Amino acid sequence: MPSGDRRDAPDRLDRVRGAFAGLAAGDAAGWPAARHRSTLLAGWSRRLRRELDAFAEEHQVTTLPVPFALNQPVAPLAAGPSDDAEWLAWTALTIGEDRAEAFGRLAGRDDVRARISVWAALDNLAAGKRPPASGHDNPHHFDDAAAVRAVAFGAAGLDPLEDARVTNAEDGVLGAVAMARAVAALTDGAPIGDAVEAALGALPPDTAIGHAAREALAAARAAGSPFAAVPALDAAVLDHVYSYGVAAAQTVPIALALADVAVSAATPGAGEFGGEEFGAEAFGAGVSAAACLAPVADSAPALTGALLGCAAGYDALPAAWRERVRTLAGCCLPELAGADLLDIAGRLA
Repeated sequence: MPSGDRRDAPDRLDRVRGAFAGLAAGDAAGWPAARHRSTLLAGWSRRLRRELDAFAEEHQVTTLPVPFALNQPVAPLAAGPSDDAEWLAWTALTIGEDRAEAFGRLAGRDDVRARISVWAALDNLAAGKRPPASGHDNPHHFDDAAAVRAVAFGAAGLDPLEDARVTNAEDGVLGAVAMARAVAALTDGAPIGDAVEAALGALPPDTAIGHAAREALAAARAAGSPFAAVPALDAAVLDHVYSYGVAAAQTVPIALALADVAVSAATPGAGEFGGEEFGAEAFGAGVSAAACLAPVADSAPALTGALLGCAAGYDALPAAWRERVRTLAGCCLPELAGADLLDIAGRLA
């Protein structure tokens, strides 16, 4: 595209809004989003779905049951943001507070839905453990809950370490620092390649997440495009032995690799700011490829979307997604039902 047709470089507000909307769109694109949002429907509908799943297993039926409304409002099952977007919003709204105290207010509530690492941390806080013990003495210290929240810290140019140590340790903390550094670089206007290098600087090669990140980047770059990289990333990064679909050592490397190759596969110039068409193309290709990796589809598309949305800016994202992801459902944090994610992003920026 001739330079005269290219969109002006996004400003800081546009990039922060792009990071938030990009994460929310990726969150909505992953198949688990409908399951998260289905908690807003009657409990019997989820019980019946589980019974249908058991029936399909017993009778060797290949038709998989999906969330349904059945005589209830269908709005909760429309494509839209779910858990990752709500925890990002909560983080942005509490970012100036002592992190242990902010999490401590959630302890004992029976209307919150969260990752295992967060629940374990809340139990630890309630028992008197402070960070980093609350994150380290934690059966899922390695998950990516802190990496999702780190998008807010990166957008604000802040260190996510204090926040990450409340719920996570080791790879879980490293993944959060890497995401924050990448988002901070992109928010400041750096090209995606520099942002990826900033993230790698937080991931020592001798750690599981550091090794996986370098393997993922090599595999994606060799494949040449996000969709072509799906089989290679499945082979190089995914853990098919355990049900750890939100392990930071898998989701953060995949997000970095797909964001990197999505931009490089676009027409030259997209890595800096590019035209609106290029931003939408790279965003859609990267997020869609992440959603194709079913075992990590709960958060890899969201993390990929945050990086690509921040790189392109909000105005470059597909118009159909921009409005769809603004309003939060309250499926994990009920007090956020109806909250405007872009308003929260704007206040943070």
